[in-house]
Amino acid sequence: MRAKIDPDLWSDEAEPHLMGGRLPSGEIVFPMPKGDAAKDVEPYKLSRTGTLWSWTTQSFLPKTPYAGPGSGPDQSPSDFETFLLGYVELPGEVIVETRIVDARLEDLALGMPMEFTIVPFNETHDTFAYRPAAHARAKAA
Repeated sequence: MRAKIDPDLWSDEAEPHLMGGRLPSGEIVFPMPKGDAAKDVEPYKLSRTGTLWSWTTQSFLPKTPYAGPGSGPDQSPSDFETFLLGYVELPGEVIVETRIVDARLEDLALGMPMEFTIVPFNETHDTFAYRPAAHARAKAA
């Protein structure tokens, strides 16, 4: 089994959820704060579904601490693969910055339903992403 890119980023259930936090004020935040910032913050399972709020492509190698394709010891920036990046609104909770998978740029539309998923990040770690909800239904059919 591959390791999570951050051990506290999502729950370990059969249908995992991103883990945010509920502040004493009731406000939901993501990610769950750590250290002193987590004082009085309750862990909160975020919704697995939301709507696409904004998106773009990441077409150049991100800066450190990025450890994905193109940044490994036997890799160069030419090994980097462009990916989709967006913001997904989880209604009544937060807007999450996320990779978008199982879609092409031209497939995306403002307000389209999105669904949480886990995807490989590099050879040893998984990360989270969102994908168009229709993709999940199409795979099940």
